[in-house]
Amino acid sequence: MTMTSNEERLYAAGRRTVCGIDEAGRGPLAGPVVAAAVVLPQAPVLAQDDLLLGLMDSKKLSPRKRDRFFEQISQTARSIGIGVVEHETIDHINILQATILAMQRAVEGLHLPADYLLIDALKLPEIDIPQEGIIHGDDLSLSIAAASVIAKVTRDRLMLKYHRLFPKYGFDRHKGYGTPEHLEKIKSFGPCRIHRKTFRGVT
Repeated sequence: MTMTSNEERLYAAGRRTVCGIDEAGRGPLAGPVVAAAVVLPQAPVLAQDDLLLGLMDSKKLSPRKRDRFFEQISQTARSIGIGVVEHETIDHINILQATILAMQRAVEGLHLPADYLLIDALKLPEIDIPQEGIIHGDDLSLSIAAASVIAKVTRDRLMLKYHRLFPKYGFDRHKGYGTPEHLEKIKSFGPCRIHRKTFRGVT
């Protein structure tokens, strides 16, 4: 099985716009959860596209490689949608529901409507499009891996903007995750406006 096997199966069955979906930011103590929906060129093109060779789960890529793939995916993709759900909503509806909402917004943001969704682990009950959740999908689907990179880089760049607003927390380094440094900053200064107040370690 290759990274394009799922896409090839669906295009061979007559699908025209297969979309991969993934998120970044479920675990941090601060900032938004971000989802991306990506429709790559059809599988025969992908299989010959050296630009995306080595693309995988964004967590396994260095920041430099993520940035390179971000640019290549942005240039190559047929359509990209981004969904962002901020910390207030996360605290109000919980992180799982916020993640699903971000994914729904990402799908709704596609300028080329998808006719099948490949989603990392989840399902989107409010989206009336055929879909399947794939466990460890960012290691098994090139479209999901592409969405993983778009979501991760987009969120990291948002956290850099937050760092400029709240420099004493070190968001430029840990991006809001619960590192020892971050936890110590919360103890010293208390939570700031973008912290998720319902998350353990924040209050």
